[in-house]
Amino acid sequence: MTRDRVYDDDRLAGAYQRGNEMPEASLRDWTRLIGSFTDRPAPAIVEVGAGTGMFCAAAARWLAPSTVVGVDRSAAMLAEAVRHHSHPGVGYLRGDAEALPLRSGAFDLALLSRVVHHLPDRPRAARELARVLRPGGVVVVRTTFRERLDALVYDYWPRLRELDRERFPSADDLVGDFAGAGFTVLKVTSFARPVTEDLRTYHARLTARPQSKFGRLSPAEFEDGLDHLAADARRERATGPVPVDERYDLMVLTAP
Repeated sequence: MTRDRVYDDDRLAGAYQRGNEMPEASLRDWTRLIGSFTDRPAPAIVEVGAGTGMFCAAAARWLAPSTVVGVDRSAAMLAEAVRHHSHPGVGYLRGDAEALPLRSGAFDLALLSRVVHHLPDRPRAARELARVLRPGGVVVVRTTFRERLDALVYDYWPRLRELDRERFPSADDLVGDFAGAGFTVLKVTSFARPVTEDLRTYHARLTARPQSKFGRLSPAEFEDGLDHLAADARRERATGPVPVDERYDLMVLTAP
């Protein structure tokens, strides 16, 4: 299965839903931070690459938007979104970032969370975002820049860091991709919040390979990393649980 089509895999879509949730407090903090970059009352929000809809439903709950639309190219992901993150204020649509099924000038805030490295044509996607946003609207890109690959997962699967260096953009890459569509950078920052309460829970969520990157490892590589993680989780029992944080970079851009 090609990388572009990998999320049409029903198994992976289900694993992604189970393996990428976060505690309620962490999700609320992330959502409020994302929403803080627009000062428009009752903003219209679109998430491009919405996946299983976690942030769409969270935005509807905590940001008092006029509407929330989640767009994803994967029917399997959208089925999980409807199953797990339905909300009367959220609509889900199938479509590509490079050809959004949305009317022009309809949105105040666009979110791209952990998806920008999957886009085959980022400059074209940036032009589409410029089209669907109102003048002065904002795009929030939640990602990890190539130069800051520091997630815990790389401690157990070092080759994933090498693979991600090849496919994740740098901060300068993103600035260039969006500049051609008239965007200007408003802010670049990073933010971290717990994703699991301890290593044991973190290990449990990774057993199902909940991200596409794990498919690029051999079975032996994956099991070796999982064994090391399990050993550290067992040692943690003696010292007490420590929450596992995940940090992401944010680039906020203003539409022309």
